[in-house]
Parts: sequence; structure tokens; C-alpha cells
Amino acid sequence: MAKGTGAGSAKGNTSGRGQRDLKVRVKTAKGRKMSSKLWLERQLNDPYVARAKREGYRGRAAYKILELDDKYRFLVPGARVVDLGCAPGGWCQVAVARVNALGEKGGKSVGRVLGVDLQEVDAIAGAEIHVLDFLEEGADQKVKDWLGGRADVVMSDMAAASSGHKNTDHLRIVALVEAAAAFAFDVLEPGGTFVAKVLAGGAELEMQTMLKKNFTKVANVKPPASRSDSSEKFVVAQGFRGRPDETAEDADGDL
Repeated sequence: MAKGTGAGSAKGNTSGRGQRDLKVRVKTAKGRKMSSKLWLERQLNDPYVARAKREGYRGRAAYKILELDDKYRFLVPGARVVDLGCAPGGWCQVAVARVNALGEKGGKSVGRVLGVDLQEVDAIAGAEIHVLDFLEEGADQKVKDWLGGRADVVMSDMAAASSGHKNTDHLRIVALVEAAAAFAFDVLEPGGTFVAKVLAGGAELEMQTMLKKNFTKVANVKPPASRSDSSEKFVVAQGFRGRPDETAEDADGDL
């Protein structure tokens, strides 16, 4: 997406000669694993990595949530957002700007951004960051207390630690997304949105069924910022129907 960052952007190079020389190459140092070399080379040549550094984002993943929001429009001014597993903070940075958490958009509602992670995360202006395991008992109530109410958006870019076994990793991330969805059911306002990373692999049918039961619209999308060789995709579930027990209580006038 970022024009002028590719290998062929050098002025005067119309024949294609020398383009390979312009591409950053990483020599294999003694003792360096080939996989590490390839990862580093890919990072150095990734236009999203360069763009993130230029625009002040903490990682290229920021562009994934930017592209998803450009399409589905869930990070609106005034929204209250929870970012699960928020380290290193790129998604929080995007959310702060889009929901107007700093109040910089005159005349627009001011939103809230709450990030939680198992580890300490460097402070982000406009976001409230907490060390919290969202799986622990009472985590949903802590989040609602911190927010001062329910959330409009729960989002997650979390991935389980890789085991090196593709099927095992797929099952782990599906389980993680299901846990994040269950958490979202506890903290979302009716009409709210749940966004999460998943891995394509065929074991997520039950999860998709669960989401379609609880949301009016469920989309599965691979944003342009997601690397083409990655099996990741994102689920965007909008129009939370509300918990059945709470819906019943609302109808009886008990809330």
C-alpha cells in the first residue's frame, strides 16, 4: 500500500536492472539459523514494517485493524473498546485515534480504550492499560468496572504460542478465540462488535456457529496487511444480540 517503498522505486531505473541489488539482503552470520535470517530479511523488506516506523505505530499489525475498520466501521467516535492481549499496543494506538479517546476531534463524542495483557505494556496516550489474564475469574467484572460500563467493541489479535505443529496450533488459536468470544459475551453492549484473529484450518465451524447465533452479522476476511503466506484471517462479528438471561431481565423491567 505504501507507494515508493518497493525495490523498483529508484529514479531512472526503467529497465529493471539493479532492482535485486536494491532489495535488502541479510547475510547468514555464523550460528544464525536460516529461519531467523529469512524472518529478518522479510521484516526489512516489508513495506508495512517501514510504514509503521514512519507513521509511529508499534508494529505492522496496526494496519490490519485499520483496514478492517475502514471496511466495517466499528471504531467510531465515542465507542468504548477493549483490546485483549494488547501488546505491543498497535491496535490500541489505532483505536485511540478512531474513537476520539483524546478528545481531539472537536464536536465528536469521546471514546475509551482499555488494553489488557499478561505482560506490562508501555503507556499509550489515550489508552488505559492493565496487566490482566482475561481468563481469570472475575476478569469481565474488572473490565466493566474500569470502563464504567459495558464495551462497544472487544477485539483480539492474540495467537497461542506456536508448537511447530500446524494442526495443534490451529486448535489452540480456535480455543483462544472461543474464550475471547465468551469474554465478549460478558462485557459487550447489545449491538456491539467482536473482532479476532483466527487461523484457517477447518476446525472453526463450531466457533462460527456460536458467533452467528450471538451476532446479526459475521464476516471472515483477510485484510491486505495480512501476509499472503500466512493462514491468518479475521472474524468480524457485529450486532451482538445480548445475553439471553439479560434480554429476559430487560423485558421484565428488572434492570
